[in-house]
Amino acid sequence: MGLGVFECFSAGTEKRDIINQDAVRIMKEIGIDMEFHQRPKMFHEIPEPEIVITMGCNVDCPAIPCCHREDWGLDDPSGKSDADFRVIRDSIKKKMEELVRRIKCNII
Repeated sequence: MGLGVFECFSAGTEKRDIINQDAVRIMKEIGIDMEFHQRPKMFHEIPEPEIVITMGCNVDCPAIPCCHREDWGLDDPSGKSDADFRVIRDSIKKKMEELVRRIKCNII
């Protein structure tokens, strides 16, 4: 999502060896292979962003300098059912579509 509009990076606040395998499996249902281009990484391993989106997930996020920041206030589905993962996945998809629209329209 957002190809040709922005470059997207994902990072966490806790060191992990692998991406959550439940998330990988649930994303593959909609044709996205998170392991193809992604690996677990910490926020200091990504380029300095213009836009920071935090997911909520009851995690204290570090202060990362940026031009725009928003928190999507999502619940962490880790350890929950596939249905819970799908709800969060679908919510992220809607929010990403809206973010792409806002960036294209220079609303951010």
